[in-house]
Amino acid sequence: MTRRPFATIALALAALSGTGLAQASDDYIVLASTTSTEASGLFGAIIPRFTEATGIEVRVVAVGTGQAFEIARRGDADSLLVHDTAGEERFVEEGYGTERADVMVNDFVIIGPGGDPAGISEAETVAEAMRLIAEVEAPFASRGDDSGTHRAEQRLWETAGVEPGGSWYRELGSGMGPTLNTAAAMDAYVMSDRATWVAFENPQDLTLLFEGDEALFNQYGSLLIDPERHPHLKHDLAEQWHRWLLSEEGQQAIADFTVNGQPLFFPNAHSD
Repeated sequence: MTRRPFATIALALAALSGTGLAQASDDYIVLASTTSTEASGLFGAIIPRFTEATGIEVRVVAVGTGQAFEIARRGDADSLLVHDTAGEERFVEEGYGTERADVMVNDFVIIGPGGDPAGISEAETVAEAMRLIAEVEAPFASRGDDSGTHRAEQRLWETAGVEPGGSWYRELGSGMGPTLNTAAAMDAYVMSDRATWVAFENPQDLTLLFEGDEALFNQYGSLLIDPERHPHLKHDLAEQWHRWLLSEEGQQAIADFTVNGQPLFFPNAHSD
């Protein structure tokens, strides 16, 4: 899946809203969120519990975090759930949001071919692992889509003192699942959120090679959009979703979600 242009995203939003215009009387919200929360199956597990409790439907537009921010800035989504804390805080500071809150956490992992040609499984830090990949110019598949995962990857290269480029570094403009598929076909290294990796069904020779560094911490946040900037949005319904995510019931729903018996997200709600 390549990066979706504005027209394609606009069509998706129109389809979600039925007419393309938000109807205040309709008991649903449009949520702009990340591909990892959708592809992992999390929303399929927790949204029905929210809907049962409140009667409010949640319609998800799953894109990279950067695109999710843009959708929310334009006023084309009622709520926002993403994983780029610095970007989220900037969203509030710039007056687009009134509140952000930590909701849940998981981590990023570095995946690669079983033979591990760069030897990253022996690295002590993720920065060292990234340097080893660059030193041998082992193929690396990057999402390249301004998603939360891509932004985190770029920070790791910077920490490692590497400016990636050249034929070994492939920026795909893809979501996490398609990027993993491409990495599997290329026998390439790739950074993934753990949830999408665990749910991934086409690993071929790929295996998890590096994990556990604190720099791979992956925080997800929920944001309320400023009603003065976008008064047409369903702020009352969106706030019910936001508060439910932070509630004991919402946090338990997140904790209950597993794939193959493995929890993929860990609740850690508290307001900033």
